[in-house]
Amino acid sequence: MRFRKALLRAGVGLLTLALLFAGFDRLTDSTTTQVFGTIIARVETPDPVVALTFDDGPSATHTGEVLKILAERDIPATFFVLGRNVEANPDAVQAIIAAGHELGNHSWDHRAMWLRSARDLRDELAQTDAAIRDAGYTGPLHFRPPFGRKFLMLPWVLSQQNRPNIMWSVAAESFTPGQTADEIHQRTVAATGPGDIILLHPMYGSGAATRDALPRILDDLTARGLRFVLLSDLLARRSAD
Repeated sequence: MRFRKALLRAGVGLLTLALLFAGFDRLTDSTTTQVFGTIIARVETPDPVVALTFDDGPSATHTGEVLKILAERDIPATFFVLGRNVEANPDAVQAIIAAGHELGNHSWDHRAMWLRSARDLRDELAQTDAAIRDAGYTGPLHFRPPFGRKFLMLPWVLSQQNRPNIMWSVAAESFTPGQTADEIHQRTVAATGPGDIILLHPMYGSGAATRDALPRILDDLTARGLRFVLLSDLLARRSAD
């Protein structure tokens, strides 16, 4: 009997740990759930509009290539940039601003933010905001966390600043490492519909497949009748609902 009770207690303990882990995992990695403030992965809208977002960068090597692809199609985008890269690549930042795109805060150096103190988080948000503003950007300044990860403190700090946590609803690169341009193109086009926020990573050498896929993604989605808008324009449709 004692052995059976011990087994039962052990089973209950393991189940409790499993449930706690599942809840922790959901709070840190979910693109649609957090305890405090507002989290946005897509916008419900009847209009055929989508927002294109790029993470990391800017890159002295590849920003110009991405901007050229966008300019040839007159497509706006939102670049979630790292503060250290803003300081290191002023010409690339100026090119993004001059082309009329949006900049967003993606942390200073892409260090995980989900288990850090409120003071540390506020300081890094402010430092990155300042670098972007000092570069001459005056538009809306949204935030996306590194790796998309958050737990309790980061959403709380963002809520105190009345700042939504911007995630994504389409991230084809996340399926498996080493995807080809064809796979990224096909998965992105298949997954995208009105109100979606598309996430891509074309800024580094490792993003060659994404850069190759980008023109086809833009052309195919446009051919389907979808129109690209800045993230702020998409979020404004949410506010109007």
